[in-house]
Amino acid sequence: MAHPSRQPSRAVVISDRQAMIFITIIFFMWGFITSLNDILIPHLKSLFNLDYVGIMLVQFTFFGAYFVMSLPSSWIVGRLGYPASMGLGLALSALGAVLFEPAALWVSYPFFLAALFILASGITLLQVAANPYVTLLGPPAGGASRLNLAQALNSLGTTLGPIIGGALILAVPTVAPALRAHWPAVLEQAYRLKQSALVEGPYLGLGLLLALIAGGVFLLRLPALSEARSPRLPVGLLREAFRDLPRYRHLLWGMVGIFLYVGAEVTIGSFMISYITHRRYGDIPLNRAAIFVSLYWMGAMIGRFIGSGILRRLDAGRLLGLCAIVNALLVSVTLMAHGDLAVVSIVATGLFNSIMFPNIFALAIADLGPRTAEASGLLVMAIVGGAVIPLAQGFLADRIGIHHAYLLPLACYLYLVYYGFRGSRVTVLESAPPLPAGLRGG
Repeated sequence: MAHPSRQPSRAVVISDRQAMIFITIIFFMWGFITSLNDILIPHLKSLFNLDYVGIMLVQFTFFGAYFVMSLPSSWIVGRLGYPASMGLGLALSALGAVLFEPAALWVSYPFFLAALFILASGITLLQVAANPYVTLLGPPAGGASRLNLAQALNSLGTTLGPIIGGALILAVPTVAPALRAHWPAVLEQAYRLKQSALVEGPYLGLGLLLALIAGGVFLLRLPALSEARSPRLPVGLLREAFRDLPRYRHLLWGMVGIFLYVGAEVTIGSFMISYITHRRYGDIPLNRAAIFVSLYWMGAMIGRFIGSGILRRLDAGRLLGLCAIVNALLVSVTLMAHGDLAVVSIVATGLFNSIMFPNIFALAIADLGPRTAEASGLLVMAIVGGAVIPLAQGFLADRIGIHHAYLLPLACYLYLVYYGFRGSRVTVLESAPPLPAGLRGG
């Protein structure tokens, strides 16, 4: 429900429909940025001669920011409201992108990770604000459908990110670390500077674009929503959230679902180039591998457009469970196959990943009323699965091989089968504080 804004008179008043269109641009941008990590990983792995665990610090840092910053982001949303919080998140992301320039100039892996953390902190605030904002921006019954539509634009970003990023960042052929081991120090330094500079331009461009969109948020009068109450300071919010909100069992199991889903999705994308270019499994040239990452994310985009329509006729939990079953089967095929079949089956998981995040999110915040912003913070915090699961798979890949390490995402999908069919049912434990009657949920 909207209420009059206190923004300056120069702000342009827009309708709910126009706001929805503008917000989908934000969804597109964070999808684009997130999928660029899949291009950064093979590039930085070669540049800094890292093993799988070492290079998965990229995802650990990026998605670790979700864990660290999600509850503070909930507090910010409660204090500033959804629109201003989105503007602030965009500005913080712009700063992180700009910091890639000094990281590239100094050829510093720790500096790259620091810039990624700042960039991801801004995206965390965007996620905490934008996901519930979309579900609440209209009739409650259409919340899951609207979020799926917005996530479809997010997937368009993740589809284009690897194509554009691959063309810019993977444009110059890399030299294997074993061959560079005999180079003179001067030649090695020149090579590192050249390869590192390939990252600089794309991220500076992203920083400028994010800053422009942030300016648009502050100039437009987006509809404000009353569901975001003003919570306590982050320490009090943390104590209250962990004491009360997990008593809503569908939220608790939803947090586990987000953790495992994001972990599986990010792991598959992060390892895809290394997997399909391996001579035993895909043997695809590096300069073509980014296309398959793009196809993986394109499947998610197509599936979300389709899912947005299917959800008007099929229960969100049931659709989630069915898609999880298909992906468990596809990963099983990848584990048992080699060559084209292994590549096709792992790329195809993107199509059935499509509706999982928005469906889990919408199911988990159902019937939480004024506590929706806090629940959103907990769910976004659970995105830390994108940090933990890839690192765990890196550990497995270094020991049992990249092929057999796919047992981990298989286990993740099996849990999502349970959440879709049973764990997502709205359940409040007896010790949970009752919600006021008449409040609509997410």
